[in-house]
Amino acid sequence: MDQTVMLQKVKVRLPENRYSHVIGVIETATVLAKEFGVSEEKAKIAAILHDVAKFSDRDWMKSIIEQENMDPRLLEAHTELWHAPVGAYVAKKEFGITDEEILDAIRYHTTGRAGMTDLEKVIYIADMVEPNRKFSGVEQLRSKKEEGIDEMMRACINHSIAFLESKGQPVFPDSLACAADYEK
Repeated sequence: MDQTVMLQKVKVRLPENRYSHVIGVIETATVLAKEFGVSEEKAKIAAILHDVAKFSDRDWMKSIIEQENMDPRLLEAHTELWHAPVGAYVAKKEFGITDEEILDAIRYHTTGRAGMTDLEKVIYIADMVEPNRKFSGVEQLRSKKEEGIDEMMRACINHSIAFLESKGQPVFPDSLACAADYEK
């Protein structure tokens, strides 16, 4: 499917501010992909589709998680995490994406995981640092680009975990495994 068509189909599923976020992620992912030697084509596709299920019905997402035998820990986690693995499902079923690397970049863009590919890192990072993000510390995360993709990923996953812990929210095990990967 043509990327322009993909983007149009995503746009109708999202409120305007979330669509602006997607555009920011596409732009950031493209820059990061070029900088770090990752396929720009794959990065653009994953960026376009990363939030495709973000505003999907919670009951429907739960049924997909169960029906597709996704990680059962998701059902015990905050529903905010569901859109990533369900988004990978939508990317495959509705958009015809069969490239597992792209699907994994969508699947793990909220939690990260141990052993991430560089494409997965690009999408995770781009989602966190795209220009529309205004949280405290985002400029420090953006500045890590000069230190390389792994240092940027380390800073982003650690920031995410610290944020969740400061709010008293549980941290998904994949995020902890991801952070542990960078402590080796």
